[in-house]
Amino acid sequence: MRILITGGTGLIGCQLCKALLAEGHQLTVFSRHPETVAAKCGASVQAMATLGEWEPERVFDAVINLAGEPIVDAYWSAGRKRILRDSRIALTEELVQRVAAAKQKPGVLLSGSAVGYYGGSQPDLELDETAAAGSDFSATLCKDWEAAALDAENSGVRVCLLRTGLILSERGGLLGRMLLPFKLGLGARLGSGKQWMSWIHITDYVAMVLRLLGDESMRGPFNMTAPGPVSNAEFTQALARALHRPACFVAPGLFLKLVMGERATLLLDGQRVLPTRLAAAGGQFKYPELDKALDDLLNR
Repeated sequence: MRILITGGTGLIGCQLCKALLAEGHQLTVFSRHPETVAAKCGASVQAMATLGEWEPERVFDAVINLAGEPIVDAYWSAGRKRILRDSRIALTEELVQRVAAAKQKPGVLLSGSAVGYYGGSQPDLELDETAAAGSDFSATLCKDWEAAALDAENSGVRVCLLRTGLILSERGGLLGRMLLPFKLGLGARLGSGKQWMSWIHITDYVAMVLRLLGDESMRGPFNMTAPGPVSNAEFTQALARALHRPACFVAPGLFLKLVMGERATLLLDGQRVLPTRLAAAGGQFKYPELDKALDDLLNR
């Protein structure tokens, strides 16, 4: 297939490009830094600097929309919130406009979202794809992001929404932030440690994306998480165990709120999310258990 990917130079995008190239697909990556695309995504991958380069005559068989500024990297000022919304919602709206204008429509749009869709007010409830959206900032962000993508259905395009959990990869992301302090024996539980962490090994994530890309019967929201969510306390001990280090410290919730402000909710609130729809469709996980996932990533 001829596939357009936004956010293709990110952690998920680079791994996904590698898998798609191995299957023989032709890739174009939209990036605000097109000069980096070949090095990060593959020498044969074409770069697109603006979505305006997608003219109506240009044909893409599928679109994978992963673009979005990192949500945890900077304080949530009013300006930062606007940047987060524009990088997701405004870009998706423009992308859907290009889909509508195309003379030959793509068959499918896979569009990013996150488990933050469910909000942080349901700490112990098992959440499948039928659960309602939350009302905090990250939940509203995801809800509006999904709504923008679903407009592509008006053009007859199949839409899948990727409600992504915490990606575990040896190349960065969550583990990249945690490894150094944990290796130094400074690993810490966050707040009470009771908050749920819905995680997924990047290999399983990419496999799930490939399944959604190729299976025309699948549409709507999908929880992109492993079937075994754990509490923050359990995750902390599992990572310490995998690194053969202690993890005796606690980062108090009040301290995190003082330092991080509103975005501390990303660390102190959690969602107990299950990949119900993918499991019902026969989806298989290579790494359904956290210990096995960490062992693979840390001992390659």
